[in-house]
Amino acid sequence: MFGDAIAYERYMGRWSRLVAPLLVDFADIPDEGSVLDVGSGTGCLSFAIAGLKPHCQVTGIDLSKEYVAYAGSRTTPGARVSFEAGDAQRLRFGPASFHSALSLLVLNFVPDPARAAAEMVRVTRPGGVVAAAVWDYGEGMRMLRVFWDAAASVDSQAAVLDENRMALCRRGELSALWHKAGVTKVEERALEITMRFTNFADYWDPFLLGQGPAGAYARRAQGAGAERLRNEVKRRLGISGEEAPFELPARVWAVRGAVPKAVR
Repeated sequence: MFGDAIAYERYMGRWSRLVAPLLVDFADIPDEGSVLDVGSGTGCLSFAIAGLKPHCQVTGIDLSKEYVAYAGSRTTPGARVSFEAGDAQRLRFGPASFHSALSLLVLNFVPDPARAAAEMVRVTRPGGVVAAAVWDYGEGMRMLRVFWDAAASVDSQAAVLDENRMALCRRGELSALWHKAGVTKVEERALEITMRFTNFADYWDPFLLGQGPAGAYARRAQGAGAERLRNEVKRRLGISGEEAPFELPARVWAVRGAVPKAVR
């Protein structure tokens, strides 16, 4: 029932759970009030907000009904968190419905991120916080940087699929989006985490679940090509063997700001 959601949890959920508290701290939202989580996925950010801000009521929206159902299955009575299906580009909520609006690791996948940012501003009260974060795919997300560099070295066609081509993943792009949406007091910052892997399989096997562009590419690779990719990734990681533990750093670009009265 939750196949894709469980696969996402194995592939990226553990990363999201490390980043989510950092975004909540950076956003510096009030300790009480209503918060919208735009593109809530499996619920990592919503649950982090509820845990760090015990007097806030959190609503998560996501385009995937499966993700919404999975996140909802993890809630408990009185958790102050709810999830529903919805499009970030066309939020059903009226103007100034929330005290704050946050988004984690999703705006770069939205077809029209400018419209999504404008919607976050629209549904947030004047003076309220709007904040978001996106992976630094070009340099800071080593898990994916190693993968795509390895893929490009064994397949000349892989470069066109590299996630470093995505919008919003470079310094200054999120803050430019926030300024375009009319947000004031805009601040952008790099947030960094470190992920520990118990062995190479702990790193590699989640790619084979087909999640995201890298996962889709890894899953399509077959035979000798798949083995060459695996070996090249392992070589670039510089690990001593299949069972050796190792760590990789990761960085997101995060932005926050305030909704002014002028945007109403």
